[in-house]
Amino acid sequence: MCGIVGYVGDRPAAETLFRGLRRLEYRGYDSAGIAVHEGERISVLKRKGNLDQLEPYLGWFPRRGGTGVAHTRWATHGLPSKENAHPHLDCGEEIAVVHNGIIENFQELREELLSRGHRFRSQTDTEVVVHLVEENYRGDLLEAVRLALRSVHGAYALVFMSVREPGVLVGARRDSPLLLGLGEGENFLASATLAFLEFTRRAVALENDELVRVTKEDWELVTTEGKRLERSPYQVPFDVTSVEKGGFADYMLKEIYEQPQAWQDTLRGRLSRSGVLRIEELEEDHFDLKRIRRIIFVSCGTSYHASLLGRYVMENWMDIPVEVDISSEFFYREPRLDPECLVVAVSQSGETADTMSAVRWAKNCGAPTLSVVNVVGSMMARESDGVLYTHAGPEIGVAATKTFLAQIAAIYLLGLYLGQERGLLEPEFIRHTYERLEALSSRIEEVLQDTEMVERCAEKYCRCEDFLFLGRNINYPLAMEAALKLKEISYIHAEGYPAGEMKHGPIALLHPGFPVVALIPRDGVYGKMRSNVEEVKARQAPIIAVATRGDSEIRECCDETIYVPEVEPHFNPVVIAPAMQLFAYYVAKMRGCNVDQPRNLAKTVTVE
Repeated sequence: MCGIVGYVGDRPAAETLFRGLRRLEYRGYDSAGIAVHEGERISVLKRKGNLDQLEPYLGWFPRRGGTGVAHTRWATHGLPSKENAHPHLDCGEEIAVVHNGIIENFQELREELLSRGHRFRSQTDTEVVVHLVEENYRGDLLEAVRLALRSVHGAYALVFMSVREPGVLVGARRDSPLLLGLGEGENFLASATLAFLEFTRRAVALENDELVRVTKEDWELVTTEGKRLERSPYQVPFDVTSVEKGGFADYMLKEIYEQPQAWQDTLRGRLSRSGVLRIEELEEDHFDLKRIRRIIFVSCGTSYHASLLGRYVMENWMDIPVEVDISSEFFYREPRLDPECLVVAVSQSGETADTMSAVRWAKNCGAPTLSVVNVVGSMMARESDGVLYTHAGPEIGVAATKTFLAQIAAIYLLGLYLGQERGLLEPEFIRHTYERLEALSSRIEEVLQDTEMVERCAEKYCRCEDFLFLGRNINYPLAMEAALKLKEISYIHAEGYPAGEMKHGPIALLHPGFPVVALIPRDGVYGKMRSNVEEVKARQAPIIAVATRGDSEIRECCDETIYVPEVEPHFNPVVIAPAMQLFAYYVAKMRGCNVDQPRNLAKTVTVE
């Protein structure tokens, strides 16, 4: 989950690397470091904490062009500290490395290296790799890395440089993302395109067990077996202006307000004039959708909640069994799959390690796989049999907001498309539902324009340390997502619960200082939810209702009411989600929290 950047070219290396790290800071901010090749030495600057701790010292580096590597860390092995910060050097301080991933056999390798006289400066798993490269170095850095990795087990994206080979970077990857950015007279290696998007939009994605040797004018791609490869670059489908704050105080708030556009962009152009739903990404896939008899969603975190929402609509529309699995559990329970079971992987980044493992298990079982991802060319998109892209644009805030709604849009779209291809949905139903989905963009906009009550509720309850979010039917997954948003960015303990299950335990927690947020729009379970609200009221816990605009009755039994526009029951989560994101945002800001960089979290979870 760390962010890595490598640069070779004529720009000031340290400044260029730091600008790349700023774009990747969402991937980790426990510590940061930069190493630059200067003459006969590698100069290293490392600091504990986020990039603000590093920036004042950049003036130590020369302002001429050069070669360097940089890193922003999310700690796995070893506490956040200056010593454990990357880059790491070999014993002779001639080779530097930055790493994203986990070396699973690092303890065994470390003991072997210690027995051979190597000295270690950190507690990290990464440092063993640079010592292995040192042992294998015979004047060719690419070959030394290739040989060293034969001993390494685990996931990694690695970038190396050596004082003995000026102007050269070597990268390698397995199960962690690494991309090559191709500029004019300069080249980059990075965890994500955001790191070099300011300078170039031409990119090459490394696949598993591939290495690359990079100079400022050229690049060479090989396998770990030494076989040379050819690959054409692709064009990144957005530019650097997409990742600026645009006048908003935080990336998270900006991305909340980008949701109407993300919703539109994910749906746009999918329905032909003849009324046929078209998803070009799926039209050349290697599986027969008509053969599907069972669907399993695999996902983590917010994507898991989007998948749960999808289950409700797909089962309702198509009368087909739909299961939802947390990715990290799916792989280990070794489910029985077959070619009639479609496994749908949902991931913002397309690099989530647990979900990637689930995809590979499904493929090994012969089940067709389809990924719903936001990042074009991501590992999951490349390895799945089919892909459905969301079009939310880059999301910098660690807490998912616009990508969540875009995932919902894509999953609704997928449900309609599968129903069409399998002949289960009438063309008129598909057209009518698609048009209603398109119209939801303006309803999302309404929520974002009327935030007075959300702010008021946040101000009133922001000092509480516990919250319970209740929902029924399709709003139950949304209650889970609302609780997740609050705990992620405000560090308040919050739980999302099925309202009907409250009396089977959680009701014991209720007291006058324990607010309950009830998701109670007008729908088929409104009466049941109303009864649950009365149960909460009888225990004197404060109640915040999230209700359909015009519902005056709910005020009688609630302390505060947040209204959302009236939409069809299946679409209530689409208008409730932005309101709950804003509630979490305002609570966190009022508590003085950094909403873009919540503690202990990173945007892309590339380790298990």
